[in-house]
Amino acid sequence: MHRSRNHKIIAGVCGGIAETLNMPPTLVRVFWLLLSLIPGPLWVAYVLMWIFVPKAPAVRY
Repeated sequence: MHRSRNHKIIAGVCGGIAETLNMPPTLVRVFWLLLSLIPGPLWVAYVLMWIFVPKAPAVRY
């Protein structure tokens, strides 16, 4: 898994999850938002993924 370079709004975490699961990034973002309404450490998980998941390699032409 990598953070997305193409489908990013904040850090590319949801875009990277969407690319890994072959899903639309908007669907993953909406699902993430709905899950974040439930009390729990989801925002902590997002920040940790932002820090520890590497950015996708750059594509050179």
